Amino acid sequence: MSKTEKIVAVKGMNDILPTDSHLWQLFENTAQSVVQSYGFQQIRTPIVEDTALFKRAIGAVTDIVEKEMYSFEDSMNGDQLTLRPEGTAGAVRSVIEHNLVYEGPKRLWYTGPMFRHEKPQRGRYRQFYQFGCEAVGFTGPDVDAELIIMCRRLWDDLGLPEIRLEINSIGDAEERARHRVDLIAYLEKHEDLLDAEAKRRLHSNPLRILDTKNPALQDVVNAAPKLMDYLGEESLAHFNGVRKILDHNNIQYVINTRLVRGLDYYNRTVFEWVTDSLGSQGTVCAGGRYDPLIASFGGKPTPAVGFAMGIERLLELMKEAGEPEAPNQCDVYLVHQGEAAQLQAFVLGERLRDAGLDVIMHGATLAGAGSFKSQMKKADGAGAAYAIIIGEDEVANNTAAVKSMRAAEGEQQQTTVPFDQVVDFVVDQITDSGDHHHHVHDEHCNH
Repeated sequence: MSKTEKIVAVKGMNDILPTDSHLWQLFENTAQSVVQSYGFQQIRTPIVEDTALFKRAIGAVTDIVEKEMYSFEDSMNGDQLTLRPEGTAGAVRSVIEHNLVYEGPKRLWYTGPMFRHEKPQRGRYRQFYQFGCEAVGFTGPDVDAELIIMCRRLWDDLGLPEIRLEINSIGDAEERARHRVDLIAYLEKHEDLLDAEAKRRLHSNPLRILDTKNPALQDVVNAAPKLMDYLGEESLAHFNGVRKILDHNNIQYVINTRLVRGLDYYNRTVFEWVTDSLGSQGTVCAGGRYDPLIASFGGKPTPAVGFAMGIERLLELMKEAGEPEAPNQCDVYLVHQGEAAQLQAFVLGERLRDAGLDVIMHGATLAGAGSFKSQMKKADGAGAAYAIIIGEDEVANNTAAVKSMRAAEGEQQQTTVPFDQVVDFVVDQITDSGDHHHHVHDEHCNH
């Protein structure tokens, strides 16, 4: 008889298991709390969009569109659809479609899975997660600086000190066009020194050559004409405005004149947060201004600036910085033996949850409910502050035994409590000891 073949996950698309989920929740709750403290509101857009949206946003001749997008034809109506490779395009489409800036500028944040068909490697997956912000309708350098300062606060709150900031200005389209002519002329003079990829990009996207990681090209690239020298008065004033706010707030940065964007719709401020802890995948967050994008999508001309960060890379850094221990699973573990005791335990569990506690009820397995001793082991493993024990005697006397799992030696460990007083007793004990299991939903009390 043939053994049924196991089905496994698609390569590069990973399960996030309970052992890691506390870290994801810590990141998500911290990021949400930080951006909400700056007035950002969540936007949730579909995972699938019209393929044309990304072709227009990202550019039809980029690697992402040519090689990396998961695109398919809808078998129902023949529509060309794509799993989103990034978050900005969908957010911008939504802003235009629902006229979101009609009443005034908007600060938006999003999080969720993105999809790219590339070779999986550490920190780079086919389904990967991003957290991003878009500030739409703001023209001044103040909001560019605010986004950068907000990132710094997030790194501090996550305990990630080793992330540094690089900034640049890529000016406006006319300034880039003038620079591009001179850059191509310069690179053509040194064409015999360029590698195959640089030659391929020479006329389609010469700015990206400046970003090359090839050590052999560094001298050529360092001597190339610098875009910064081509900036007009307005672009320079905008960049200096960003710098003044960063300086005033003690935000350390390096001006990296080679920091560019391969997409035409970016303008003026570009920034990256970089780390040396992850090998070659050094950028953990990239952002910039993209004033021309909304008009190119058919919306009214609207300025915008945003950033996106890869969550997996940040979790790697959180682990390196010494990840926090997984929180206890519950406040109370309910131990019971016999049918009558199980029925009582259910009632008690609901009452404890009504009081705001997290409760795990011992469940039967193929081997049965197990002895009191084996159930107490499970209570300990769940990190419960208290085990509540109900057996035949307790049912007969209408009581429950409450055992402190964290009592110091010499302290009373187990107390018999009348059934109707158990909830008050446990709540008082937990409040006094400050032993309450940290609820994810407690976070929302701050807002």
